[in-house]
Amino acid sequence: MAAMLGSCGSTSRPSATADAPQAAPTPVVSIPIPSVVPRPVRAAPAALVQTVDRLAAGFQGKFGIAVRAVDEGWTVTSAGARTKLPQQSVSKLWVALTLLDLRDQGKARLDDPITVHQEDLTLFHQPIAYLVKGAEGYQTTVGDLLTRALTHSDNTANDRLLTYVGGPAAVRSMIERKQLGGIRFGPGERLLQAGTAGLTWQQSYATAGGFENARSRLSPEARSAALDAYVANPPDGAEPLAIADAIARLARGELLSETSTRVLLDTMGMSVTGRARLRAALPGGWQIAHKTGTGQDLGGRNAGFNDVGLLTAPDGRRYAIAVMIGDTRRPIRERQQLIQGVAAAVATYATGAASSNMAAQ
Repeated sequence: MAAMLGSCGSTSRPSATADAPQAAPTPVVSIPIPSVVPRPVRAAPAALVQTVDRLAAGFQGKFGIAVRAVDEGWTVTSAGARTKLPQQSVSKLWVALTLLDLRDQGKARLDDPITVHQEDLTLFHQPIAYLVKGAEGYQTTVGDLLTRALTHSDNTANDRLLTYVGGPAAVRSMIERKQLGGIRFGPGERLLQAGTAGLTWQQSYATAGGFENARSRLSPEARSAALDAYVANPPDGAEPLAIADAIARLARGELLSETSTRVLLDTMGMSVTGRARLRAALPGGWQIAHKTGTGQDLGGRNAGFNDVGLLTAPDGRRYAIAVMIGDTRRPIRERQQLIQGVAAAVATYATGAASSNMAAQ
């Protein structure tokens, strides 16, 4: 993957004196992004609709489910599929999409050098922090940060990429320009998590358990009020249906060039997070390219437990799935089972459909 990432950049580099991508005279990607072609709307398979309805009826909390058949033209949703729910690390997808869109425009390349400094560190899961030493920081490439952000959900790698592409405003602009619909992008990991906990971010929170220590000193009432405010109007909220639609469009090549599409989906396919979510329910021969997201807990309550991605059956048919749990007190095992249940239902439908097609031939 490292070799592929290094080989698919443009011939124009950003300025050596600034991290923000600079405009190039012309893009050098030879394969154009195809025009969006209206697709026929077909009735969703009744058995799958019934299974998703049953799974939804058996779960307590605020959540939404959306399944979009990339190649067959139908959609299955639950109540909540059009509700903006906390994305948490699912939002790393939109940073990646912004980066690769810039690459398609000839304004960024994946083998560009980039440095991560101490002041770039964030909080929670950031394995790259162990590589950031002294004043020189950690010197790597844009492509390496992309891989770390998507496969290990590294918060610092993602926020450093966010700075590179132009900050939250650049990601929001991409979402609007690509017409992705009901998807918000928050202020970045540090501000988002601090606000969710009821804190104002300080850089000292990034190391030595500083954030967790500061959060533990807050009263339960302050934390609960902050979490209530976040769940009621999440700045990183997104509709599961909008995410499933965006993934389906990505898979059809409607959002990025062919090469950038392959880079993004292949990198998502190497994810090591969420082994007990969508991936756990897939039979042999299936492929998955996905992104998880997990929010903060407070007294058994969780705000943001998600898995979204592209499932590919052995016969090549593809299904975009978004299962997002925005607020619940159900234990983690039940959350995992809801997500697994949706993936298993799709796999059962696809297996039956493939058998029917073979019998008809």
